[in-house]
Amino acid sequence: MHRHGAKVDRVHTGKAAAAPTPGRAAGVDDVGVHLSRANSPVEPCQSGAPLRREASECVAGAIPLCYGRSVSVAEWNRELEHAPPEGIIAWAWERFRPDVMLTCSFQHDGVVLAHMLHAIAPEAPIVFINTGFHFPETLAYRDEIVRRLGLRLVELEPIMPRPEFAARYGLDLYARNPDLCCHINKVEPLKRYLPSMRAWVNGRRRDQASTRAAIPIVEELQGGLYKVNPLASWTSKDTFYYLERHGIPTHPLFEQGYTSIGCAPCTRPPLAGGDERSGRWAGQAKTECGLHTFLEPKAT
Repeated sequence: MHRHGAKVDRVHTGKAAAAPTPGRAAGVDDVGVHLSRANSPVEPCQSGAPLRREASECVAGAIPLCYGRSVSVAEWNRELEHAPPEGIIAWAWERFRPDVMLTCSFQHDGVVLAHMLHAIAPEAPIVFINTGFHFPETLAYRDEIVRRLGLRLVELEPIMPRPEFAARYGLDLYARNPDLCCHINKVEPLKRYLPSMRAWVNGRRRDQASTRAAIPIVEELQGGLYKVNPLASWTSKDTFYYLERHGIPTHPLFEQGYTSIGCAPCTRPPLAGGDERSGRWAGQAKTECGLHTFLEPKAT
């Protein structure tokens, strides 16, 4: 039983597994994987004024799929630039199913997308990378959202057990070499899971930071993986309005002034005059954990 009460089936073989089967939501190599789905029914969402377009309107057929002819990613981006996030998710599911996943750190962006994706494809995995350094509030909030929405949670863990990590690197590695710390605890677990997927949905937005200002809706990466950014054109206000309209609670740390939440040692409220992510790795040159930079775009 998970310490916060959510039922979790755990798979952690400790040895290399066979090559992953495309579309199978299981561990790849020896990465730790937790599969969880809340037993309680999904709680009804509150109704309210429409936000752009409803998910029920955003069927994949409303967006050209361009089957039967060669289509460039640039053309996809032209078609999807002004589509609502629900429509973009429906498009991705129609084109790449069942090999579609969402990475979710249970900030407001990820929770919005989890709610949308679950409405379209409840079987799609919601992937959470448990680094072992999360705020207790994040873990409690994750469990509440999984239970409330009935999500299918896939939890990835670092291969290296915490005692071995501490003995080899020390628990202050985040301060001495944050890139290595993120690589071991975040990038490597995801790296082992991604080969089973064709589309990776995530919650990046253009207004989060200058480093994200130009992200497209769809990116083609090396290895045939497509990264889908349904909220690229949204703002933070859009995401909070969506949660409020659907009766979904927000992360408790947002009420304490946090605007971007990662691992506890490397997260603080934003700097005065800084962007939304300025409280991440504050005082260091680091701006990204590496999840969105370790895969190179496909050469064109």
